[in-house]
Amino acid sequence: MTFNALWASQKDGAISVELRQIDDAQLMDGDVTVDVEYSTVNYKDGLAITGASPVIRSFPMIPGIDFAGVVTASRHPDFAPGERVLLNGWELSQTHFGGYAQRARVRGEWLVKVPAAFSTRDTMAIGTAGYTAMLSVLALEKGGLTPDRGPILVTGASGGVGSVAVALLSQLGYRVIASTGRPEETSYLQRLGASEVIDRRTLSDPGKPVAAPKWAGAVDSVGGHTLVNVLAQTDYRGVVTSCGLAQSTDLPGSVLPFILRHITLAGIDSVNAPQWARTEAWQRLARDLDPAKLGQTETLIGLADVPEIARRILQGQVRGRTVVDVNR
Repeated sequence: MTFNALWASQKDGAISVELRQIDDAQLMDGDVTVDVEYSTVNYKDGLAITGASPVIRSFPMIPGIDFAGVVTASRHPDFAPGERVLLNGWELSQTHFGGYAQRARVRGEWLVKVPAAFSTRDTMAIGTAGYTAMLSVLALEKGGLTPDRGPILVTGASGGVGSVAVALLSQLGYRVIASTGRPEETSYLQRLGASEVIDRRTLSDPGKPVAAPKWAGAVDSVGGHTLVNVLAQTDYRGVVTSCGLAQSTDLPGSVLPFILRHITLAGIDSVNAPQWARTEAWQRLARDLDPAKLGQTETLIGLADVPEIARRILQGQVRGRTVVDVNR
């Protein structure tokens, strides 16, 4: 059986991506085969497809770090044909064929069953970005932050992680401050639940090692000087989660916020998170994410549109979440 896939190859260090037909024999090893219905475009997908970062470690490759669909064949005891499943991260788009295809064959232990509250399209409107946002919210909660502790800052707020984080936190009763470099998205962020929108430039340049506290905690997807300034302005016993590097992988700061204010910096890894953490995150997403707000974040495209969106997401030109209908 042949099906459509985005096929990434490399020559002389340059990555090229084309839409082509492949067959089941070309799929990689795995004990579960899935008819893919939807995937999504995350910042990491942009890095992979453009070659801006060496995400893809083996060529040729079908990119796409996420997918959701229906099991068609399984040798894994936890999954049966007809079940709806999703996959975020693991080795997809790195060493194992990913979600930008109409069919996938993967290891069963990488899969999560789609919560009853969601369609497969919903799960990809959330995607790795939204699942990462939920992992971040869980880290804030486990660090002791409750809505009465004070506002929560979300950086990169109009992006994938940021959009879902704003929606989740506001739904849970937190006052959310959204940081963005796109002032035209202010009304969008307010509809998602942001109480205040600030210009990212107030955080992006070098600042003081410790400054007047402005928030109880933060969800940061930017890194660099932004993360350092976020930490410097976090209140006593605050919690800041770090899950991205849109500005920089560097942390050019001071230990003073950690020593003087007992700040916790919690790293968020969505790629290799254990199954219990994934299950908890998806259960909480099903409970706490407002479907109406999720719908406001979503744009639908086809496989052929992915390379252009991948380029735009790295330029900060993509709002919210982009869902890929692989059969479109």
